[in-house]
Amino acid sequence: MDRMRELVDILNKYAYEYYVLDDPTVSDGEYDKLYDELVRLEKDTGEVLFDSPTRRVGGEPLSAFKKHTHIERLYSLDKATNEEELDAFFKRVEKETDTPKYTVEYKFDGLTVCLTYEDGKFIRATTRGNGVVGEDVTSQVMTVKSFPFTIDHKGVIEVQGEAVIRLSVLDEYNKTAAEPLKNARNAVAGAIRNLDPKVTEKRRVEIMFYNVNYSSTVVFASQTECVEFLRKNGFKVHPFLRICKDKACVMSAIKEIENNRKSLDILTDGAVVKVDDFSLRKKLGFTDKFPRWAIAFKFEAEEITTVLKDVVWQVGRTGKLTPLGIVSPVELAGATVSKATLNNFGDLQRKKIMIGARVLIRRSNEVIPEILGTTEITPDCKEVVKPDTCPYCGSKLVETGANLFCPNLDCRPRVVAKLANFACKNGMNIDGFSAMTAGLLYDEFGTRNLADIYFLDREKVEKLDGFKKQKTDNLFNAIEASKTVEFSNFIFALGIDNVGKKTANDLAKTFGDIDALKSATVEQLSAVPDIGEIIAQCVYDFFRDDNNLSELDKLLSFVRISKVDKTAVHGVFSGEKVVLTGTLTNYKRDDAAKIIESLGGEIMSGVSKNTTLVLAGENAGSKLDKARAFGIKIIDENEFENLIKV
Repeated sequence: MDRMRELVDILNKYAYEYYVLDDPTVSDGEYDKLYDELVRLEKDTGEVLFDSPTRRVGGEPLSAFKKHTHIERLYSLDKATNEEELDAFFKRVEKETDTPKYTVEYKFDGLTVCLTYEDGKFIRATTRGNGVVGEDVTSQVMTVKSFPFTIDHKGVIEVQGEAVIRLSVLDEYNKTAAEPLKNARNAVAGAIRNLDPKVTEKRRVEIMFYNVNYSSTVVFASQTECVEFLRKNGFKVHPFLRICKDKACVMSAIKEIENNRKSLDILTDGAVVKVDDFSLRKKLGFTDKFPRWAIAFKFEAEEITTVLKDVVWQVGRTGKLTPLGIVSPVELAGATVSKATLNNFGDLQRKKIMIGARVLIRRSNEVIPEILGTTEITPDCKEVVKPDTCPYCGSKLVETGANLFCPNLDCRPRVVAKLANFACKNGMNIDGFSAMTAGLLYDEFGTRNLADIYFLDREKVEKLDGFKKQKTDNLFNAIEASKTVEFSNFIFALGIDNVGKKTANDLAKTFGDIDALKSATVEQLSAVPDIGEIIAQCVYDFFRDDNNLSELDKLLSFVRISKVDKTAVHGVFSGEKVVLTGTLTNYKRDDAAKIIESLGGEIMSGVSKNTTLVLAGENAGSKLDKARAFGIKIIDENEFENLIKV
């Protein structure tokens, strides 16, 4: 039993780091080994400790949900969609006090749940229902790993949170789902309100906590005190919490949320403004439906339905065909949308996409919207026909899994995409060489291979439509400058499948030169941090392809790759693990990163407990919030400039 207690404590600590802090300290393999040992001991002894992580496994399906009456009513929030409506809320508060204090938090778009603890032990989870009576979903919530089974509290307490499914988790789930889930909101509601807890477990639900709805023993003085209690007791709490003393500060915080919400991996639909002081909340009271001391500021919808008019097929640099939906124009998140993406033909089938059907689309991160699923099919709808030949070159398509590929290496859109990737900023950085330029060169001169760029005739290029002397000079100067290139940029420029900017940088640092990378085995490639077997195989296969090797030899007759200096660099950032976030005024992020690396620092993509420094520009988002939560040192652009001048 002593060993079981030890294992439960260790595993709960690791789970807290992984699921609540998003900062694991051990590998999955190490965790699994300890977990398996605990399972064996529980089987041998017939005992399972109350807070054992093995209790989170989905149990048998239920026959029905039981009703549960909340100890205190769970209120919904009144809504504001503009500044004028928010002003009415401020005036109501300011009638009661001259010194208001507000908190501003993200409004997550999921399913509200309430967890009950008695003498520190979790006993029940329910949905909000109508606020007075909800449904008992304890078996479902038991599978969620972002809350503790035991807390440091005597008596009875109810904590409130929003059950969510991360957008990345939803996308991964939909890749293999027989019935794709249309959006994260519906997905989490279906997961929690499902009679089979195993369904909940498969969808990897999380809960973001934000409120203590009732406590029989502890009297909280403020929202900030309440949130701190949740954090200290191991509940997952989003790090963003702004404390404001006036309307201007509140509006600034709302704007910050609106700017940064698109970079979140969680569906949000607004910001929540609350009076911080609980004694003032008591004075303000409630209406029949809402508390007078809180309001939700709702943002413009990022999901909407429209009619799918057609599906066209695009060919990328790898030859993969991607379906693009042509939809009836609709206003979405401040833009008129007429096109929306799908992943592949398999994705199209799973989502039951048909010409003429009404589809749900989502727009985020300022990219072409994605078709999430079909909401209505009429008798007039037509099936999308799977192509068997390339729509651009007529080649017979090759089907691999759910994807279709054009095998023709000279297919125009494939070549154009390859050339544009080669010349882009993260590649050879040939300024002025766009996809449009690549298409023009393909059509006029038959430019097919990467090395063909270095054989271009200046006089002939200058005669092309849109090319005059100045533009031609700029292009050829950029081509000449690209003949000396950093190794990481060269790797990216080659267009190896699944190799992005960070992976290219990691490969460059690890192998140092092109010959070492070419001869690397799959095992050596897999040993590089953050590179798994799939990426390793892609890199290995690329350098075993005769066409690629021939093209590489031609490139190396023109291009000089700067070798990576593996000797330790010393400077003001020596030993620092640095994350950059937000917009810098005087530097591009890439340039600032290079300066930090040149002065001994290591650039990290995300904030963790290993991060030692964050450089935060304007409109910094969740990374800044996480850095504050971890107590990591944060500097602004002025401090950065002072450091690099030393």
